[in-house]
Amino acid sequence: AVAAGMAPLALGSDTAGSVRQPAALCGVVGMKPTYGRVSRHGLVAFASSLDQIGPLARTAEDSALLLQAIAAPDSRDSTCTAREPDDYLAAIAEPDVRGLRIGMPREFFLERGTDPEVSAAIAEARAVLERLGAEFTEVSLPHSRIDIREGRLSSFAVACYYVLCTAEASSNLARYDGVTCGQRSADHSDLVDMYVRTRGEGFGDEVKRRIMLGTHALSSGYYDAYFLKAARVRRLIKQDFDRVFDEVDLLFCPTTPAPAFRMGEKTADPLEMYLSDIFTISCNLAGVAGVSVPCGFTEAGLPVGVQFMAKQWDETSMLRAGAAYQRHTHHHERLPLA
Repeated sequence: AVAAGMAPLALGSDTAGSVRQPAALCGVVGMKPTYGRVSRHGLVAFASSLDQIGPLARTAEDSALLLQAIAAPDSRDSTCTAREPDDYLAAIAEPDVRGLRIGMPREFFLERGTDPEVSAAIAEARAVLERLGAEFTEVSLPHSRIDIREGRLSSFAVACYYVLCTAEASSNLARYDGVTCGQRSADHSDLVDMYVRTRGEGFGDEVKRRIMLGTHALSSGYYDAYFLKAARVRRLIKQDFDRVFDEVDLLFCPTTPAPAFRMGEKTADPLEMYLSDIFTISCNLAGVAGVSVPCGFTEAGLPVGVQFMAKQWDETSMLRAGAAYQRHTHHHERLPLA
């Protein structure tokens, strides 16, 4: 709707990239603020330690405008920060990236696994920012490493995420029992039958799959092997980001490994769909901020997105980089208007 000009702004919930990825595939700006920057009061919880509400817009300036409106302390959300937001619009009124230190995580620049047209668009985006005065350097996020074996991608971060998020989903979605929240099955014989039928009718296949995985990960005998181990890996991922942000102001990488795929193309293989998250997922695990900005099109006319990530509470730096880049490229102006 935003890409087509039907709405100027929109909101989404980003747990592993669900704002940034559709933004990249549709050629708009999508932002995940720092975890706790925006109140989650009113959001249907999926994975509470990862979920964050963020804006979708055609430009970084419009994203800053919406973030300015929704970022504020909220006593109704215990995870929402008490710190007041920056004046984002004023900070990016004249965006300047001269001297900005931008890191390129070597783990996110794959010789195999990333579409060549995506790689080319990212390389051109880097060249534009370098001409504007940004300084690029290679950095490492070792616990976000991506491996390619037998033609398939694997990632520590993806494995860690899908244990933690499914466990939290199993707990959060238990409230949809037909009594306190959500719909209630009209056809049931007793209380247990009502629970079963309500959840069977109300949840789709993917939700059921995640609830079952999470319940297994939290079950007696498997908690230490799965959930506790994933929580420890998450801490290592967070420490990697803390160390890197002592060296650079921003991180820079593709938002998705490929342009938009056809509807239903990956639904037969859930793992392939999950691995679409490889460049966005670590941002949520570390609780830092990320934004996807349009950076060109493939020969078939499909949009490509570049992702900037910033340390906690520093949305201003990544908005500044995104705004400066957009002002010198105007890729968003090629999108259709309704």
